[in-house]
Amino acid sequence: MELLAEILITASLVISGIFGFVGSYGLLKLPDPMTRLHAPTKATTLGVGGVLIASMLYFIVLGDGLSFHELLITLFLFLTAPITANFIAKTQLHRNVPMDDLPKTGTGRPWATYESDEARAEAEANRNP
Repeated sequence: MELLAEILITASLVISGIFGFVGSYGLLKLPDPMTRLHAPTKATTLGVGGVLIASMLYFIVLGDGLSFHELLITLFLFLTAPITANFIAKTQLHRNVPMDDLPKTGTGRPWATYESDEARAEAEANRNP
C-alpha cells in the first residue's frame, strides 16, 4: 500500500512540475498579453493544485491523517485563478487598445467588454434625441 501511495504522490509532483514549467515558459514566449494570460493561470491551477493534492495524499496515507489546510488552499486557488485572469484581461482591454491589435476570438464576435456596433448605435441614438 505504501509503495502505491508513494508512486501516486511522486507522479502528482512530477506532473505538477511539468505544468509549472510549461506555464512559466508560456508566460515568457507567448506573443501578447491576452495569450500570455492563459499560461500562468493554468500553471497556478494545475501545478500548485497538484502539489497540494500530493501533500494531502502524503498525510492521508503516510502521515497523521487528513489535513484540511491543503484542501482549503486548493479550493481557494481553483476559485481565484479564473477570477484574477478575468480581471487582468478586462484591464488589458480597457487600456485603450484598438480592437485591431487584439487577438481574434475565433467566434466572429468581438471581446466581451467591447460594445457591438448595434449597441453603440443604439446608445448614440438615445443620447441625441
